[in-house]
Amino acid sequence: MKPVNQLFAACLLLLLVCTNLSAAVNPKPFVIPELKEWKGAEGAFVPTAKTRIVCTSGHPELLRIAKLFAEDYETMFACKPEVIQGKATAGDFVLALRTDKKLGKEGYSIKVTDRVLLNAPEPAGIYWGTRTLLQIAEQSADRRLPKGSMRDYPDYAVRGFMIDCGRKFIPLHFLQDYVKIMAYYKMNTLQIHLNDNGFKQYFQHDWSKTYAAFRLESDTYPGLAAEDGHYTKAEFIDLQKLAENRFVEIIPEIDAPAHTLAFTHYKPEIGSREYGMDHLDLFKPETYAFMDGLFKEYLEGDEPVFRGKKVHIGTDEYSNKKKDVVEKFRAFTDHYIRYVESFGKQACVWGALTHANGDTPVKSENVIMSAWYNGYAQPKEMVKQGYKLISIPDGMVYIVPAAGYYYDYLNTEYLYGKWTPAHIGKEVFEEQDPSILGGMFAVWNDHVGNGISTKDIHHRVFPALQTLAVKTWTGANTTLPYTEFDRKRQLISEAPGVNQMGRIGNKPGLVYEQSTVIPGSKAPYREIGYDYLVTFDIDGAPEVPNTVLFSSPDAVFYLSDPISGMLGFARDGYLNTFSHRIHKGERMNIGISGDSKTTRLLINGKVVEEMNIEKRFFNGGKDSMNYVRTLVFPLQQAGQFKSKVTNLKVYKK
Repeated sequence: MKPVNQLFAACLLLLLVCTNLSAAVNPKPFVIPELKEWKGAEGAFVPTAKTRIVCTSGHPELLRIAKLFAEDYETMFACKPEVIQGKATAGDFVLALRTDKKLGKEGYSIKVTDRVLLNAPEPAGIYWGTRTLLQIAEQSADRRLPKGSMRDYPDYAVRGFMIDCGRKFIPLHFLQDYVKIMAYYKMNTLQIHLNDNGFKQYFQHDWSKTYAAFRLESDTYPGLAAEDGHYTKAEFIDLQKLAENRFVEIIPEIDAPAHTLAFTHYKPEIGSREYGMDHLDLFKPETYAFMDGLFKEYLEGDEPVFRGKKVHIGTDEYSNKKKDVVEKFRAFTDHYIRYVESFGKQACVWGALTHANGDTPVKSENVIMSAWYNGYAQPKEMVKQGYKLISIPDGMVYIVPAAGYYYDYLNTEYLYGKWTPAHIGKEVFEEQDPSILGGMFAVWNDHVGNGISTKDIHHRVFPALQTLAVKTWTGANTTLPYTEFDRKRQLISEAPGVNQMGRIGNKPGLVYEQSTVIPGSKAPYREIGYDYLVTFDIDGAPEVPNTVLFSSPDAVFYLSDPISGMLGFARDGYLNTFSHRIHKGERMNIGISGDSKTTRLLINGKVVEEMNIEKRFFNGGKDSMNYVRTLVFPLQQAGQFKSKVTNLKVYKK
């Protein structure tokens, strides 16, 4: 070979070697929120049945988190690693608390070699690191982790979600699942809005008939808690403990002096005749005595019902028509900030002090303000006054299901590309400005009676939560294009053991079938979520009203509904019926198809009836409300029916 050809061959070989080496370096793994730092190596760590979780010290929090990690690993992958304290070997997960000032209180580092070493300065960082490991592991059949090093830490300390439980009761098990979901995505703040009321135009313009609810058991005021759904004190305490164990802080909110119809229904004399009975009368001493007693019940004692460091006192959307009422509102706000603080808590308020600008001083030091609408509280002015802000701008991050205003589903593409907590309406702060504690988004269930289910709420919230988890942790420095993020996020679980979306598999097509449905039998799946088609053959027999075909903890599908004996379904206290009855000797194939807007009945493969979103009118057509008739189809428990049901097929569309 001539020298020039030898040189060319050598260069080509070197190029091929370098190319292969480059290709072998692992790219950044996909997790939510996106990792801040990644340095890829070659190869992968693949856990085995002998893999252990090794704690390098006997720190009780380290051992507790290790056990949670093992339990979640078993829940997700049907294999529970042994948890030990001692010396690690190849093939182990290793958890260690080690000082690293750059990582802060919630940061962590992970190095994947022949073992997985998870370090963090604080227990919270260890826990968040285990969420990262679970998310990576669930993306491959053998639970492999790419070798390399990662360092991760949040841009913002508060990363949260607020849910309105006042206008719509949110069952305890749903809130428990949300604690787990939020923890899986490193969201650390859940605000629970405990009281509110509907709009009186939907209740004959009569405050006494307008729906209102307070959702927490009260001994001070027996009967105050809503009969159609509330939490006992013990349940609420246990919910907070569940959250604390997963580094999620629950902020309970008692909203006053507006949004208080539940309180004035209970004690009419404290309602405002001038501004509406959803306003407290701020000029009456009885108002303060009532509210003092309510807050005190949940704040006093060594083991208070409100366990966390923060309590939200509301203070939004009160009338500002007269100067004297503005000054009273400011005095009320100041009083309850200081009252909450007297029990050792930090007070949180909704921003309202631009709307209620006045002379009466309102305490700002160590007070957190939810900055929701700049017309009510101008953010930079509030910072100048001394408030720390949580960014929750209504025009960007408010969900009001099916209402026709704000968002039905958040614009996640815009939020992913353009928003961080530094953006509050048109005000833009510097990233990680110390005045901005973090960001949240919210669900407001404004339209009482609109048919929305908790499943509908979750269908709206979950993609928003995944997106906002990125934007409150990773901030502006995302590297994935939105389309890729949106595709990949849908392949990640909601949380260990949580499946509110009713997912069965990740691919469309037939996902479950059963040749004969035996009355009283159980299926391996709780439900099938949107978008689905369920079909079955039926040989009809006489069915009494209230005959169930299938049920789950959240829904019932009837062969004969309780009122009219028709095919129908119930969930969240709403009953929806089709105009078809099962007759004796009738043989047919029945199909139910459902998505986030419509539930359809099919007979022998043809759509015969659609339950779409229905417009309902009030006050002679002056007011209207969208009524939603959706169904996440229950599968878990077959009812006691007489008809013969065969050839059950469940399709993911």
